[in-house]
Amino acid sequence: MTPTPTSIWPLSARIFLLLGALSACSTVVLSASFAHLPVFAAGVPPVVNTALEQHQFHSLGMLFTGLALGLWGASRWWLAAGWLLLTGVLLFSLNLYARHALGWEGWRAAVPWGGTAWILAWLSLAAGAFSVHRRAGEPV
Repeated sequence: MTPTPTSIWPLSARIFLLLGALSACSTVVLSASFAHLPVFAAGVPPVVNTALEQHQFHSLGMLFTGLALGLWGASRWWLAAGWLLLTGVLLFSLNLYARHALGWEGWRAAVPWGGTAWILAWLSLAAGAFSVHRRAGEPV
């Protein structure tokens, strides 16, 4: 079956599906790498495991955002959620990886901002779901 113009998902949906899949893939690569790094010979620190778990969970959030955009159309709330999820991965998880694997302390203060980005992302997803409900003309 060839796709028709109406069956092709918007670019924003495909971007967040791609980012979510690549982000999830990177958690597998990083997890395997950390298991073999000499700096973690005594074991992967709990804070790095937490960063990996959060990275994995919020990668699923990016996938969910892409699905929402594809199924229900563009929403400023869902676009904000997707970018906030990615920002959280960069500021929280990748920051902690760099600190513990590479000894890089350059952006240490950004970790809480990553967590804040994730909180705002989930609130944006909720707001997007509410706005779709309202746009459909259904009673609140």
